Amino acid sequence: MPKTVLLTAPYMKPFVEKFRPVFDHYQLDLVVPEVEERMEEEDIQKFAGQFDGVICGDDQYTQKAIEACLPRLKVISKWGTGIDSIDKEFAETQGVLVGNTLNAFTQPVADTVLGYILAFARRQPWMDKDVKKGKWVKISGHALNESTLGVIGVGNIGKAVIRRAKAFGMKILGNDIVDIDPNFIKEFEVEMLSLDELLAKADYVSLNCDLNPTSYHLMDSNALNKMKESAVLINTARGPVVNEENFIKALNNKQIAGAALDVFEYEPLSKDSPLLNFENLMLAPHNSNSSPTAWEHVHWNSIRNLLIGLNIPHEDLSPELLNG
Repeated sequence: MPKTVLLTAPYMKPFVEKFRPVFDHYQLDLVVPEVEERMEEEDIQKFAGQFDGVICGDDQYTQKAIEACLPRLKVISKWGTGIDSIDKEFAETQGVLVGNTLNAFTQPVADTVLGYILAFARRQPWMDKDVKKGKWVKISGHALNESTLGVIGVGNIGKAVIRRAKAFGMKILGNDIVDIDPNFIKEFEVEMLSLDELLAKADYVSLNCDLNPTSYHLMDSNALNKMKESAVLINTARGPVVNEENFIKALNNKQIAGAALDVFEYEPLSKDSPLLNFENLMLAPHNSNSSPTAWEHVHWNSIRNLLIGLNIPHEDLSPELLNG
């Protein structure tokens, strides 16, 4: 009997027709609702009892949402890595598999961090803007080998950022709540410090940690106060790692020199957000994962996790199925 799949992952929705032969091969009926950024708890409840599995983005699969979808729901296949929007512990007590793709976007996210560092160090966006306005202003910049980078969260992405930064000659500081491979620390000359020590010394602070109870609002007024006034904060992790209200106050008070944000506490960013008014901010729409190769890998792995959760044999899962 065909099973029904709710497909709401924004990055996969544009490729539905490409992958439709794959879903047809496994007798899966697709339901593809309109989704701008994510489905909230109440949006999910509207589809309760109508699907066996889901491929989702940052949809809010809370305990309440999952309960509403039981007993039919068997699998939540997260398109991507982070599952902080899913109550995994509760789902698994109900026999619902939660799948994701580990290490999915390490390379593009690390590239993004280095891009932001280079932009602030060499001041290209601001000089470009001035020249196009007819202003011939030589803005002072600095070389990366004159700078110190602090990486908060030395996991896969944090390590990739460190490798890139070290190639530019930056001094590297690290902070994590778990022990890091001593061989890696030695090879890349990473000085592991407490959070307060790192914030006091770093010229650039890159947030590369997971969102969990220990990192929620990690960058609050207390932490921001410890940063250098000349320092730049870069967040490509999760929006709520930064207390946005405290952060805006810090910018208004010129406590830090600037920031680059790919993620926000509330997404999409509202059109009247105060963050839009700062010239020393670089903003992006949660897009540091952009990479055709990475996306393709995640598409296939999300389908694989879905099939596992639905207990559907899939030894023949391959790109050949795209031909019907």
